[in-house]
Amino acid sequence: MSNIPVDLLYTKDDEWIRVEGDEGVVGITDYAQDSLSDIVYVELPNVGDSFAMGAPFGVVESVKAAADLNMPISGEIVAVNDRLPDAPEIVNSDPYGQGWMARLRIADKGQLQSLMDAAAYSAYCDSRA
Repeated sequence: MSNIPVDLLYTKDDEWIRVEGDEGVVGITDYAQDSLSDIVYVELPNVGDSFAMGAPFGVVESVKAAADLNMPISGEIVAVNDRLPDAPEIVNSDPYGQGWMARLRIADKGQLQSLMDAAAYSAYCDSRA
């Protein structure tokens, strides 16, 4: 069973967002990093880039596959995790902490309503098993 923190919101593409005031911190879930296996490359956006909800904002590659990173909600990137390009394995070891990918200024908090809470995401993951 994957680790699914209750203080986050989730997408069906296996991204998470932690809302902190008017900003959100984004990454991929434990389920996603486990499915990908050993992550060897992470491509992140530039600070100042803006993305619509669901739009690709980067790429994560593992020894098994490559996957787009999709923005959970619309917003402008205000910071990226500069450690990941040189140490992508952090995503495997700590996907909800040091493995965060981007911080964004949330454009529309109403979009958060369409994301899953931990219980719904857990049920969604179970349905794919």
